[in-house]
Amino acid sequence: MAIDFDAIAAETDQPELAAGMNTTPLIDVLLVLLVMLIITIPVQLHSVNMELPAAALPPQASVPLVVRIEITADNQVLWNGQLLASRAALHQQLQAAAAQAGQPEIHVQAEPRAKYDTVAAVLTAAQRRGLEKIGVVGLEAYVL
Repeated sequence: MAIDFDAIAAETDQPELAAGMNTTPLIDVLLVLLVMLIITIPVQLHSVNMELPAAALPPQASVPLVVRIEITADNQVLWNGQLLASRAALHQQLQAAAAQAGQPEIHVQAEPRAKYDTVAAVLTAAQRRGLEKIGVVGLEAYVL
């Protein structure tokens, strides 16, 4: 039996025919139409009309009342520059400040040689009277 190699070679050299439809031109046309549609859409259709409420002005910030409590090197307590005679006078002043409608800011400033006990007593008394805005002033001198 003889094999006809020429016939086999002739069959494999020819490309096979595609049975389906070529969709590449169809996709190209659809993409062009899509781009044209996107370009021609008016910009006004992208906006949404909304009525926003008018912005209310923030209330004016009032300048807070500041009470300076100074503790001297010999552990005397000054209330806004006035020397207090005793701890009872300090407690009365703190109670009066706590009773005010808008509580003042309490700024405690102690000299470096003042005793820690005196400073701690002033801070504790202010906190126990219900004062909420208490700060220690002058700590930048102790930062290394």
